[in-house]
Amino acid sequence: MVNKTVPKEETQKNIAKLQMMEQRLQNYMMQKQSYQGQLLEVENALTEIKDAEDVYKISGQIMIKTKKEKIKAELDEKRELLNKRILNLEKQEESLREEIMPLQEEVMKSFKNER
Repeated sequence: MVNKTVPKEETQKNIAKLQMMEQRLQNYMMQKQSYQGQLLEVENALTEIKDAEDVYKISGQIMIKTKKEKIKAELDEKRELLNKRILNLEKQEESLREEIMPLQEEVMKSFKNER
């Protein structure tokens, strides 16, 4: 059996790469959390306007009475967009996690071999 040891320089590069990938993963998760918060607000707004007679929209620093159907259409469109963004981020997260796993294993093996 041949004992393969990873040079320390390569290990350091792998650690740096792993840290960058984990930072990207954290950024994806923060973006997703932000979109999920916005999605919750949109869904709450849709629930609120369901039984409302008068609907208002804030534009700048004023509130304008608006047609319920128009607001509902805008909120539905925003909900759809947010769902697409969340799904896209979930795919990116999954792909990045799949990249991270082998690199983590390689770094862990190199630490074991250095001991």
